[in-house]
Order: sequence, then structure tokens, then C-alpha cells
Amino acid sequence: MPPDYPERVTRRAFQLSPIALRVGQGTETAYWAITPERIKAHDDWVDRLLDEQVKDEKSRWFGGLADGDGLYNGGTTAGLLSIYAACLTQPKSRFYDSALTMQRLRAAVEFLKRHSSAEGNLHLQISNFNSPPDTAFAMYNICGAAYLARQAKNRELEAVLEPVVKRHAGGIAKGGVHTPNHRWVMCAALAQAHALYPNPDYLRRIDLWLAEGIDIDGDGQYTERSTVVYNGVTNRALTTAAVKLNRPELLNPVRRNLDAMQYLLHPGMEVVTDISTRQDQYAPGTLAGYWLAARHLAVKDRNGLYEAYARQGSPGLWELMEYPELQQPGPEPSPLPENYERVLPSLGIARIRRGLTSATVSFTGTSRFLSLRRGSAVIQAIRVASAFFGKGQFIPAKGGRTPNGYTFEQQIEAPYYQPLGVPVAPGHAAWSKSRTERKRSEICRFAYAATVSEFEEGFRLDLKAGETAEVPLAVEISFRPGGQLEGVEEVKGHPNSYLLKSGTGTYKFGRDVIRFGPGKAEHRYTVVRGAEPQLPGPSVYLTSFTPVEQTIEFRLG
Repeated sequence: MPPDYPERVTRRAFQLSPIALRVGQGTETAYWAITPERIKAHDDWVDRLLDEQVKDEKSRWFGGLADGDGLYNGGTTAGLLSIYAACLTQPKSRFYDSALTMQRLRAAVEFLKRHSSAEGNLHLQISNFNSPPDTAFAMYNICGAAYLARQAKNRELEAVLEPVVKRHAGGIAKGGVHTPNHRWVMCAALAQAHALYPNPDYLRRIDLWLAEGIDIDGDGQYTERSTVVYNGVTNRALTTAAVKLNRPELLNPVRRNLDAMQYLLHPGMEVVTDISTRQDQYAPGTLAGYWLAARHLAVKDRNGLYEAYARQGSPGLWELMEYPELQQPGPEPSPLPENYERVLPSLGIARIRRGLTSATVSFTGTSRFLSLRRGSAVIQAIRVASAFFGKGQFIPAKGGRTPNGYTFEQQIEAPYYQPLGVPVAPGHAAWSKSRTERKRSEICRFAYAATVSEFEEGFRLDLKAGETAEVPLAVEISFRPGGQLEGVEEVKGHPNSYLLKSGTGTYKFGRDVIRFGPGKAEHRYTVVRGAEPQLPGPSVYLTSFTPVEQTIEFRLG
């Protein structure tokens, strides 16, 4: 089993992440070579897949492969085609020209035929049916398999794969999308199909999508800002289309994104995900999905930064066979910047690195306005909430860089309402409408102001809150699970909740340490009404009543 084999194969796992086979990578010249160790690891995986593929001819799922949830998505089964084709056409594989593997590949193809729509589209059972985009994701593997058959002059294998390529390409050439990245995945799929079986309809559809322009902003991020998942998807799609169509201009946005990512990396090459609008937001992740684009441009541009990215991922055997130029020795990996302060205005954040110290400041629109880490010791978020009419979560409406650091502001208003003196219909909708017609009285106001500044040992948060007096307030410091807290007291009845009553608290993860304080605990009301739910992991609270003027220091190291 390959070291990074996904135990839970879900969604588009075969399409989004190539097989990770970190073997046979010794000298610089052999780092990306097709070594005996790499082939053996691939063959071992084929053994497992042959066992897991549905073999019962009476089953509705015959020929398919289940994902981690026991669902039989077309994309998961499509992944078998490139994996099987690689060993069938690799002379050094023990499955080379294997009759059993060929039989199983045919079964997978028949599965795809039975479980696709009349239009030629596959299903993603967790959400999307008759889905052109999910078919396009699957085509990365389907076309890869057909390309290997063509390259090896294996006419029997290509004869099995050609109809499935054309069937699905026909659906993609007419189909629509859900999300921005789908456009470029569709283009890549049609580019692969066109390279194999030229069709002007494929090119017309590609050009129609490309006429919309590539959606990349001034800070080098695509619309979804999905730094772990859909950046890699888009970069791979544009790189694939550029190569298959011989359109090198499609690589320009890829370069912009790769260049931008050097300022969105934590120590240890973990990716900053705070900016994402997709499922990877705030989740730990790596650059593994950037492999194809990074490796292609590392070789093409002799770019050491891209080579450093590429070494965070690892290709499938079939990818190295399809793109043999990627086996070439590349440039030496370049060191990444580790000492900078950079405002990214299009993203509305600032990034600060000081070696093992990493900080992300988010200006507006999120309660998680500051996250900090020292090596493996991570503060996932610093948040503030008050018991102000159930709407006191501090979500800055205004923020940015000032001479004193980074400042944030929010104003909240809560009125009471006078009688109308006329009948009001029952129901919530009528009541809500009536409030716009009522005179307001006893208006309560609340104001937050915060400044984040850097000092030699770490960062300082200066917080002010008030206008309405005696409002309970809680500062939440949320830590990533797995470390050890010291100097804090558990809040009874609330798992993973702690108070820092006074002095300094400590969070340790291995050798990495974060110290924070001084503490304050004027009350034990930590689960504030209207506040966002506590994040996974331990949270330490500092509590007080308004008016608040409080300074908290975070010493990292």
C-alpha cells in the first residue's frame, strides 16, 4: 500500500489527489524517476484495488469501486482506469499485459457506461447527478489511460477506452457548471479528449469558456480562494489545457498563483486556508494538489520555488508515464521567504512570518480576525463576543493597516419598539415587517475597537469595548487540538473550555510554546448567547464586564 493511500476515498479523491508514491527519491537526478520501488508500490496498490473492486457480476455495482462512505461514484471508479492502464503498459510491472487486470479495466468501463446519463454524464452521489463537471474531473484519469494505451501502441486497450472518452466528452461539450473552477476543469477534459480524438466541437466549447477570462485577482488567487483544494484543481486544469492544446499563455495565471502562494505558507509548509470560501476554509492542508502545475513549470522555467512546491506532492505512476518530461532533473528547490510582513488587499488580509512564527490578520467580515502559531503550536482563532442582545459577536466591519499596527472596529445597535396602535397580522413575517414601521426607543449601542501590533517576542492585542455598561464579554483563544495547556482552570459543564484567571497561560506542542496573558476572569459566562459555536479543540477564555480596556500579549517561542 502506498504510504499516503487515502483510507477514506471520498468525493473526487482520485481526481483531486494523484496517488502519492514517495519512493525511489534519492539523488536529485532520480527524484522524479520511474524507479523499481515506485513501480512496486504502484503494483502493491493495484493488488489492493483488484481486491476491493466489485467482482460480483450480479451486483448493480459490478466493476465499481466504493468510496469511504460506501458510495459508488463514477469518478472513483474512473480512477481505476489510469491506475490499471499504467501497469498494463509498464513493461517492468508484474501486471504488464495482465489478462486479469485487463478484464477488471473492462468491468470498470462497463460500470461507467451503466452509471452515466443519456447525455454521457457521471454522477457524484453525495450531491450532483447528471453532472458535466464531475464527468470532467473523471476525464483526467480516463483520458490519461487512453493516452498511455496510445503511447504504448496497445490497440486492444485503446479500443476499450476510446468509446468512453468520446461518450463523456460529448456530454462535457454541451454541459454546464456549478462553480468557477468547473469551467477550467471542463476545458482541460475537452483538451485531453481533443488531443486524442480531434473534434472541432470540443475546441469551440473550450474557447467559449475561455472567453470569460481566467478569474484571478490582484493577489494571485482564483475566485474561490481555495488554497488547499481548488487552487490546485484550477492550476492542474490550466496546465493540462496548455500542454494538450499547445497554448502556453494559459500558464500565466498559474505562475501568478504559484508566486502568490509563497506568502500563504506556515512553518512546515502548511497552507494558509483562512481566505478560502470552500470546504477547506480553516482546515490544515498542504500543497500536494499543486504537483502537476508546479513540476511542469519548475522544469519549463527552471524555477526553484516551483520545485520546492512540487516536492510537497507526489505523482501517480501513470502521470510520470504520460508526461515523461516531468521525470527530468529540475532546479534545486529554492528556500521560501520566512521573514516578511505583507498586506494582501484583494484578499483583505495581512501575512506576517518571522521564522517559526506565523500570523494571519483578517480585516473584515470574519470573527476570526487573528490567528497565530509558533511551529506546531497553533492558535486557530482569537475571537471576542459580548452578551449584547444576542448579536455581540465581534465581526469587524472596518479594518486595516495603520501606523500603530492593524486596527478593527464594529458598531452595533439594538432598539426596542413602540406600539403601532393598529392590528398586526399573526406570524413571524408580519411581525418582522411591522418592526420597520414602528418607532424605536431605549436604543442601546455597543462599540468594539481593537489593535493588533507586533513586538519583539510576539503580538499584542489591545481591546476596547463599551458604550453600554455592564455587558458580559469573553475573549476566546482557540487552540488546535493535540497540545498541552498550563496555568488555566477548566470551566465546569463545558468540555474543552478553560478560564485564565490571572497571570500567564501556556500552550505547548512538542518543543513549540505560546505564552499568553495576563488573565482576567470576572465571570464564568463563556458560552455567550449569540456567539459562534466553540471551535474543535481547547478554548481559553478571558472574561470581563464593559467598559473594557484590555491588553493581551502572545509570546511565541
